[in-house]
This record gives sequence, structure tokens and C-alpha cells, in this order.
Amino acid sequence: MLPGEFNIVLDRDSEEPIYRQLIRFIRSQVDSGVMPAGTRLPASRDLAHQLDISRISVVNAYAELRAEGYLSAHAGRGTFVAGERTPPPEMNGHNGRHNHHPAELPVTPDRSIREMMRLARKPGVINFSTGAPPIEFFPVQHLRDAINTILDRDSGRALSYEVAEGYGPLRASVRDYVSALGIRCSAEQVMITGGTQQAIDLVVQAICCEGDLLVSESPTYLGLIDIARTRRLNIQGVPMDEDGIRLDILENLILESRPRLIYSMPTFQNPTGGVMSLHRRRQLLNLASEYGVPILEDGVYHEFRFQGEALPPLKALDESGIVIHASGFTKNLLPGMRIGYVIANNHHHERLVRVKQAADISTPGLNQRAIHLLLERGVLAQQLERNNRELRRRRDAALDAAARCLPSGARWSEPQGGYYLWVELPRSGPTAAELYIAAIQTGVAYAIGSVFFPNGGGGHQLRINFGAQKPADIEEGFRRLGHAWRELTRDYADIEKTPLM
Repeated sequence: MLPGEFNIVLDRDSEEPIYRQLIRFIRSQVDSGVMPAGTRLPASRDLAHQLDISRISVVNAYAELRAEGYLSAHAGRGTFVAGERTPPPEMNGHNGRHNHHPAELPVTPDRSIREMMRLARKPGVINFSTGAPPIEFFPVQHLRDAINTILDRDSGRALSYEVAEGYGPLRASVRDYVSALGIRCSAEQVMITGGTQQAIDLVVQAICCEGDLLVSESPTYLGLIDIARTRRLNIQGVPMDEDGIRLDILENLILESRPRLIYSMPTFQNPTGGVMSLHRRRQLLNLASEYGVPILEDGVYHEFRFQGEALPPLKALDESGIVIHASGFTKNLLPGMRIGYVIANNHHHERLVRVKQAADISTPGLNQRAIHLLLERGVLAQQLERNNRELRRRRDAALDAAARCLPSGARWSEPQGGYYLWVELPRSGPTAAELYIAAIQTGVAYAIGSVFFPNGGGGHQLRINFGAQKPADIEEGFRRLGHAWRELTRDYADIEKTPLM
């Protein structure tokens, strides 16, 4: 193939960004051998002119393909298809032919997006892209005291295996802890996990088989999408309105496709920060109970409320045992300790214990005992009160900075809790993925909205973790983001005016 001979049809009305369509096309050409190693690609300006697209779309596509090893760049010579590389997963190792099957499911998250997000860790970048609390929230001294007390008290027992269900006193403390949220359960219905992520994964494994349908809100938690793809499940997102997941669409999906599990984060949803209304919660429970589809409730952000009325978790309203509740102490206490829990009625609980035992035998005993002691000493309650005050301060700083720095026509939520600001960019301008590269170069990072949509969408949306940064850094980060937008839109204008050389 000679430079300039790109026979590609772009869908300009698709939610998928143009640069992503270009990446797919070039990958397929390389994998099929149509573009062998050493093939020279058109210059970004030439290809942009040929396809009548912005040059930044071509630049972003080439950059990601270089990161994946498909392309290589040589100063003064151009961009070429790279030499030997590891065949993609869909290639047959014996004959090099593609093994495409209509029912074949994606098994890994989007690697190119992960490569882009790694750029957020560059020195000097104000990083709004993470889902983690800031390190200044961690009760380090309390943890040190707790571990010393446990080692003095329990000695080697603290370092032995625990039963798969978890350390008994911690299970009892979780039972008491969730009772304040309105959840009634016994300690025997509590299982301790390696963080909330593992809790979600264990529930998915216990209920779903390969090829089953899992339903979630759309957009939804990226970790759930990763789990569904890794476990080879079909995942279908259901759009939301101001009250939460759309039940009319959900009911039609249940009738047509019989999903095995519904995943929901009803309070301070990740990524939108939305809260499902009380009447929608009751309607969702009634619908799930009527059709016998269990609900996996992710309550990890439930207590990060700094404004508005507190609503009960789905599990607190559950009268039929249809809800499995997963949460943990990773967001509100110590993420690195990896202590979560899942609460399920007996018929699900027994299956969960077997899956947990097969996964890792047990969650580390020292970590379980340390969290138990922190709960008993009231450290979590103190942390929540302090952290929520600070989160509100950071939320207010983000709202103020967004109003001053983001482009005209941008829209965002005003969260009453949680960590996240969900922003929609003007659709007349660059996508969130296109803006990301310019933002990194300016020294700020965010989470690209499209990664949170199970079935495509979100091209102009992005997630800001305002909780991860102090107010001064929030102000500076939004200033940099606004600057990146202005520079990128100026580049767009310049490209349109520049004649082809």
C-alpha cells in the first residue's frame, strides 16, 4: 500500500470517536497483512485532508498505535508499520489466520485507553483520573497503633490463614456497622473479601456463566466492565434519567434476554455521581423480584454524603432477598488494606464462600484484624465526618473552577456526595479522548467518559475526581484544562485554514 491509499469509510454520526475508528482500520490492515512491516503511512496532515477529518484525530490514532507496537516513527522519514510484534489474541498461533466467531466476546479491557491513562502518572500532572481517595485521608497513625496492638495480642495467629468467610469478629462488626444503614443481617451472612472489587467479581462468578447477560446502568463502573469482559459475559448498559436506571428499558431487556444479574450503584454512582430516587429504588426491587433477577448493589460510596437527604441502600429495602450487597473500607478508610465485604442470603452465601475459597483461600488475617480494631475504636466514624467536610470543600472548589474555566456550552453535575464531577463537553468541539492528549501536555489528566459505557457512547464526556486534589490544585487543574481546550480548538481552526502542502 502506498501512502495515501486509505480505503476507509468513517461513520461520522457514530458515538465512537473518529480517531478510534481510524485505529481499528489500521489495526485490521496490519493484522491481515494488507499493510506489511515497513509500509509507510501518510503524514498526519495529508491523511486528515484526504479523509476530511481533523489532524488531531490522526495524530492521536498514530500515537496510540505506536504505544501498542503497531507503528514506529522515524524522525525526518515518517511513520511506518512496525516489524515483528506479538500477534493479537484473535490470531491462531498455528497458521496466522483469524479465528472469528460471531458469538466471540471481548475478553480484555481497551488496551489503548489504558495506555493513555498511564500518561496521567507523569511528573507534574494534576491527576483527576483516579478512583482513589487522597493519601492525606488515610489514618496512618491509627493503623500503626492497631497493628502493633494486634501483633502484641495475637502474635503468630494474626499471620495465619483465616476461614474463607472471614475473621469472625470482623464479620460481626460489619453486621453492626451496616445495621446503622438499615441493613438487617446476621454475621453468618457476611463474607469478607479482598476489597469491593473482589466482592463484585465473586458475585459475578457465583451467579453467571460464560456467555450470560449482565445488565448495568450506563455509564457504569469501569471495574465491572473489566470483570464482565474477563469472565466472558455479555454486558448490556441501560440508560439513566434523573431518578436512576430506566425501568421501562430494563423490563423490556429482561423480557427479551433474561439477564442473570443486575448491577447497580444507587448512591453517588460512579462515574456520574447520581443518586437513585427512593421511589425508583422501590420500583427496581419490585421489578427484580417479579422476574427473579438478583441485584448486585455496589454501596462503596454510600456514606460519602455531604449534602441532601440520606436514602437507604437497596438491601435495607429488600424484603425478598433479591439484593446482594457489596461494599468495603477501601474508599472510606484504607484502600491498600483491601478489605471489602458482601452480604447475601444463605442460598447465595454458600456459593460465594466456595468461589472465594477457590480464588485465594482467605483474605489476609492481619489486615482483617486491623480493620476490625479500627472499627471498634470508632476510627471509621471519625474519618468519615472529617473526610466528608473536606470533600464538600473540594467539590465547591471544583464547581467554582468549572464555571470559570470550562468552555461555554459545557455541562456538569452538582454532586451531593462522592468523589466525582461528570462533565459533558460541547458537541461542536473535540471529543474527550482528543482533548486528553492536549490536556496531558498542559499538565492535567481526567478519566475519558467513553470507557464507562458498556456498549459505546460518552465521546464528549469526562470524569473529574475532585476528591483526589486539594483546592489549590483543583483550581490550577481546571485552569490547565481550559487552556488545553482553547489551544486544541485553535489548532482545529488552524488546520481548517491551512492549505495542503
